[in-house]
Amino acid sequence: MPQTAYRRPTPEQLLKQAEAEQRGARRGQLKIFLGYASGVGKSVRMLDEGRRRKMRGQDVVAVATQSSSSPEEQRLLETLETIAPRTDPAGPAIDVEAVLRRHPQVCLVDGLAHHNPPGSKNAERWQDVEELLAAGISVITSINLQYIREKQKQVEAIRGKAVNDSVPEAFIRTADEIELVDADPEYCVKRSLENTGGTRDAGELQRQLSELREIALVLAADVVDHQLEEYIQAEGIHQHYGAHERILVCITPRSNATMMIRRGRRQADRFHGELFAVYVQQSELSPRDQAILDENLAAAREANAQVEVLHAEDTIGAILDFANQHGITQIFVGHSQRRGVFSRWLSNPVERLILDADGIDVRVFPHE
Repeated sequence: MPQTAYRRPTPEQLLKQAEAEQRGARRGQLKIFLGYASGVGKSVRMLDEGRRRKMRGQDVVAVATQSSSSPEEQRLLETLETIAPRTDPAGPAIDVEAVLRRHPQVCLVDGLAHHNPPGSKNAERWQDVEELLAAGISVITSINLQYIREKQKQVEAIRGKAVNDSVPEAFIRTADEIELVDADPEYCVKRSLENTGGTRDAGELQRQLSELREIALVLAADVVDHQLEEYIQAEGIHQHYGAHERILVCITPRSNATMMIRRGRRQADRFHGELFAVYVQQSELSPRDQAILDENLAAAREANAQVEVLHAEDTIGAILDFANQHGITQIFVGHSQRRGVFSRWLSNPVERLILDADGIDVRVFPHE
């Protein structure tokens, strides 16, 4: 009869576990509502969470709210006890000392990225939250993606707008729980157009919001992974990760290669996976198409993709053969309503790719 091996925890593992248990015993819990754009409803979700916790018997206090609240936010605030902010000519700030004296079980803090007035004990609101957590007070808070410091350049490139306040991503990763307020981009587009009198390009705005949403989804998933890794380390569990995702980007002179490569790289990193890019050789390319193709292939190499140039008469067949040989799990392909590079093989080659890619997910990216 086989025997089960018992591995005694090392002193280092026992110490880490004890430290984690002590932190959990004395430190408050941090929950973050993450929005990928303004207007998704993160403040309402935060306040409603506080209301529900109060109904369950927890001692909940709102200590920082937005200066202009929607009717729904105001209605929720009326159900909660509040601690007034410190008044300062330069702006409001959490009255940390008053909160510590009151010492509720849970504090609600809206606008995590708020910058405190000069002369405050803490320069940033997230540092106020850190102080409350260290005192054993749990905090429920909210933040938009654009205010996370390490994501700001990426978000600015999409939105074309910069913001000054920020919270380090390292603090976001300390959250015990993170919840993405995942409103449909179409709803956010409609709301934005209503607020701006319909002066913005709806299609472009929806594209921007979809990209922001994807970044936020990946960040939220990364925080959950971080929590899992901390638990694994604290419990002394040895975990080996493999390449779970293998993503193949199909490049042509007409494909939206920049977006496909960027999203493929992001997803491969998220799932500890690998990124491949293939181009099926075409004859008689125009100088312009050849220049675009060279740029696309260079972008794939810069993204650390494994780039292959294939030679075959049957483009779809060559892509599927490559995918099967390399264990590809997702294929990214561009598609246009106009007849173009694929038209000499099949009237709808993307449909054939989807139908024949047995067990492989196919994502279609529109292009001109």
